[in-house]
Amino acid sequence: MAKRDYYEVLGVSKSASADEIKKAYRRLAMKHHPDRNKEDSGASEKRFKEAKEAYEVLKDADKRATYDQFGHDGLRGGPGGHGGFGADGFGDIFGDVFGDIFGGGRRGGGGPQVFRGADLGYELRLDLEAAVAGDNVTIDVPTQVGCETCDGSGAKKGSEPVKCSTCGGVGQVRMQQGFFSIQQTCPACKGAGTTISDPCTDCHGRGRVRKTRTLSVKVPAGVDDGDRIRLSGEGEAGRNGGPSGDLYVEIRVNPHKIFEREGSNISCEVPVSIATATLGGEVELPTLDGNVSLKIPGGTQSGKVFRLRGKGVTTVRDHRKGDLFAMIAVETPVNLTAEQRELLEKFDKSLRKGGEKHSPRAGGWIDTVKRFFERISQ
Repeated sequence: MAKRDYYEVLGVSKSASADEIKKAYRRLAMKHHPDRNKEDSGASEKRFKEAKEAYEVLKDADKRATYDQFGHDGLRGGPGGHGGFGADGFGDIFGDVFGDIFGGGRRGGGGPQVFRGADLGYELRLDLEAAVAGDNVTIDVPTQVGCETCDGSGAKKGSEPVKCSTCGGVGQVRMQQGFFSIQQTCPACKGAGTTISDPCTDCHGRGRVRKTRTLSVKVPAGVDDGDRIRLSGEGEAGRNGGPSGDLYVEIRVNPHKIFEREGSNISCEVPVSIATATLGGEVELPTLDGNVSLKIPGGTQSGKVFRLRGKGVTTVRDHRKGDLFAMIAVETPVNLTAEQRELLEKFDKSLRKGGEKHSPRAGGWIDTVKRFFERISQ
């Protein structure tokens, strides 16, 4: 039986934010938790595991991007093999989602909360040649970095943060509501466990400052429009000693003056004179590796496509070169002189004497038009 779409399982759209995905999973986990559905524990456990598997993928930016592009097959069996309700199954995922409400989970006895820095996105525009060949590009990324003046503490140099008097330095407060002991982030210190009485003058107590960083990005050969490059740890700095986020560089390939690309294949339009198309000949055809000679048979019509094998490009997933497709566009002469016009009129009269012999497509088209009008007049 085929797996259900993960977005469908959680009941969210493909554009849902991480917070919306987390809320959707929280709702389903509460609804289908086997302890709350003992009369139908088998079906509930199945639904819970299904929701857990979907959440494990969609909460992770990399796994989600892979799933969006390749579906279940791209996950190499998916995350379902992590097991059901043991220490590595329900306990981990339930603690991850509900730890800030119900306490316990993976935080154990509690402590100051650390926050991972936000992931960042950067749009990198490349010419087709650079995308195909690969490149090393320098980019400037505005981001939040740890304040060097206070070493990220937020306190003015020479002073230190003090233990929060509200939570006693653990970053969380506990309240009793009925049968539940609810643990929440401390509202006074925002989970840091400390407060700052004398803030740093540069970061104003935040521990981070806005700065533009210059980074070098290695673009692999064969990248295409929409591909993403992940730079681990190059996102915004974390808070309270948390890890930095990641930077995702999204490739945007500029339109090319000659070629259009589709995967490993490229195509172009080749203008050819009436004389060359009629009599045959050779034209110089550009490729990304240099010019090649294309033989044009006599009587070639406009729109004819020639395929040049191995003259395309590679992709990041396949290093075999695709093909080049050249479509012929027969050019109509313009700005004729009186002599050229006279010669062309004589040539046209000569062709008309041959009838369909010289214009087989025109003759067939006229017959088709006649049959059309005969049919609608009946």
